[in-house]
Amino acid sequence: MSGGARRLFIGGEWVEPDGGHYEVVNPATEGVVGLAPEAGGEQVRAAAAAAREAFAGWSRTTPEERAGILSRAAAVLRRDFAAHAELAQAESGATTATARGMQVAVAVARFERYAKGALEPVEAALPPQIHEAGPMGGAGVVGAVAVRRPVGVVTCITSYNNPWANPAGKVAPALAMGNTVVVKPAPQDPLSVYGMAAALEEAGVPPGVVNVVSGTDSAVGEAAVASPDVDMVSFTGSTAVGQRIGEVCGRDMKRQLMELGGKGAAIVLDDADLDAAVAGIGTTFSFYSGQICTAPTRVIVQRGVYEQLVDKLAAYAAYLKVGDPVAPGTVVGPVISAAHRDRVEAYVEDGRKEGARVVAGGERPALDKGFYVAPTLLADCTHDMRVVREEIFGPVVVVVPFDADGPEDAEETAIALAADSDYGLIDYVWSGDVARAFRVARRLRAGGVGVNTIARNMEAPFGGFKKSGVGRDVGSYALHAYSELQSLVWPG
Repeated sequence: MSGGARRLFIGGEWVEPDGGHYEVVNPATEGVVGLAPEAGGEQVRAAAAAAREAFAGWSRTTPEERAGILSRAAAVLRRDFAAHAELAQAESGATTATARGMQVAVAVARFERYAKGALEPVEAALPPQIHEAGPMGGAGVVGAVAVRRPVGVVTCITSYNNPWANPAGKVAPALAMGNTVVVKPAPQDPLSVYGMAAALEEAGVPPGVVNVVSGTDSAVGEAAVASPDVDMVSFTGSTAVGQRIGEVCGRDMKRQLMELGGKGAAIVLDDADLDAAVAGIGTTFSFYSGQICTAPTRVIVQRGVYEQLVDKLAAYAAYLKVGDPVAPGTVVGPVISAAHRDRVEAYVEDGRKEGARVVAGGERPALDKGFYVAPTLLADCTHDMRVVREEIFGPVVVVVPFDADGPEDAEETAIALAADSDYGLIDYVWSGDVARAFRVARRLRAGGVGVNTIARNMEAPFGGFKKSGVGRDVGSYALHAYSELQSLVWPG
């Protein structure tokens, strides 16, 4: 499927880009999916200005009006579901099941969720206070209410690993709260985001409320962050880029929501169900081809079950079919680009040089086209290795064994190893003793912890400790993230 040549979406108009177009490449076939617009700096600033102009009207719409538009947008996306999934697969390299079930379907669900979210109460009554007479006035009762108000103009910078769910998870709650948005999609797969904008336009979103600008030049993102019309930046991506964005936001005190890198620790204690642990950890090899910040990539396993776990993970990796994501039975598709494939392979080679044992993978799959990385398992790792400390963002699992003198020492050692990281997004604990697993989980410095599971509750707050991010979203927490609190007080 071809995505055609797209135009920018600014102020309710489809606009020819100042910088021409660039090719979006299918990572499985290396063919051209379509042409994406290359915005100029002035066009990015125009998009922010359009969002600023639209904010006054949109922020005063009723919750019912906003809910109606989000609900209609979900219906439009559902109507064109097959075409959207085909395009998402072509530009991201996702398998058919992932493109349909985890990309487009999740985007539809998020628009539906925040159509309901627009109707959630924004006011919270506070207990009245009785004041004695004094310098501030006479005696009396003072009432108060806390009200959530929209932040203003939000720049949404989205990640390449999911061109549907990630933008929808920003745009839908931001709009539900009465904000206007400038969306800057990842340069590798922006075409789907223009499809989302078209659905919102058809659903009746007013001009300027949603704007989309894309480009390969970092100046596009920089302009979208630095514009004086922007009040908040919501970013999903690498910690390094997030830090640079944070520096710019800090100068003007702009609000931030940052979902950054991860190096999920997967603690496997010697009483764990190893098959369950392998089934969870093994998803790193396949889900988005390991291009996911929440993956349990850093396995910290007690020595007594270490060899068994490594053998089971190796068998799991060997079973996975790598190849064309369109083909039936394919489990592992390509990574997003040739440059990223080279980066992942360089990490594997670094691990080998540092003394890690390559148990599975480690060599490029013998495929004529596409940017493929074989599911790779590195064992006998130590916690000072780069492959253990840094986010690889590919289908690579590293295993670090540890010794312990008894159950209590095992818990303390595992917790200490898990904590020895710059990241703290989602960690995992596997133990046959659920009370023990929860005891360990409560002490992990991570925004989320999976206890004997990799599943997520999509109403639970999502975000990270340390360099994994700032703030929380998902569920009603996203509505809070895209709002400011205002206090109203009055004499009783």
